[in-house]
Amino acid sequence: MRDDYKDWLIAQKYQDGTITAQLYRVQKVEEYYGSLDENFQNGTLQSVIDDLQYSTKDERENKPNPSKIKFDGNIRNNLQSYKNSVVRYRKFLLDEGFESGDLIPNDENEIAIEPTAPINRELNQQRFTLERDMQAALRRNIALLDPTLQVIDDGIERSVDSGFIDITCEDDNGIVVIELKAGKADGKAIGQILGYMGDLQEEEVDKSVRGILIAHDFDRRAKAAARVIPTLKLMSYEIEFKFSENL
Repeated sequence: MRDDYKDWLIAQKYQDGTITAQLYRVQKVEEYYGSLDENFQNGTLQSVIDDLQYSTKDERENKPNPSKIKFDGNIRNNLQSYKNSVVRYRKFLLDEGFESGDLIPNDENEIAIEPTAPINRELNQQRFTLERDMQAALRRNIALLDPTLQVIDDGIERSVDSGFIDITCEDDNGIVVIELKAGKADGKAIGQILGYMGDLQEEEVDKSVRGILIAHDFDRRAKAAARVIPTLKLMSYEIEFKFSENL
């Protein structure tokens, strides 16, 4: 594991406990599969990730732990956590912009691409920072969104085939995918959250999946799409400023 991985996690604005857990899980995987950096360079990192797959169907059929990692407790939950950590570490390795000090993830949570114009880079960074702050605030106050929701992703985005889910929750009816957008959300955001929902449904075959897309506003295409998708809800956020005299 590279020495600057912790710095990358800090730049992602994760909480201290989450950072500690991510570092531990990467180290644990490396105990059994060797250096993830070497696996990445040799083109075998995906095979490590595949080895950590364990679905609800596997759990229902009481299949044994398919990985090399030894642990106690629920197989699916443990392997999901380790897989998330490895996928996130791969994202770090692909983030070439981080070495130059420019950490600007794009909307799809994929490889950071350096914008050509400085103003675009600044706007992307501002949007990323706001969405991170929104996510942290919502995690602390998830009941304000829906008092029946419970966060189940260990304080960090859950990885699925099409990217990383901002917040994964659960209620009495199933799993809830929450995606956050700073500013106005468009049809692209609809496609993104539907992709996450579809991926999660494949992993959680015994549970229903619905989604909540949160943004300041939504364009006409996003609203039209949501009207015919009963499992998707659009919700707007508001920012309230409070002022006090400082004497």
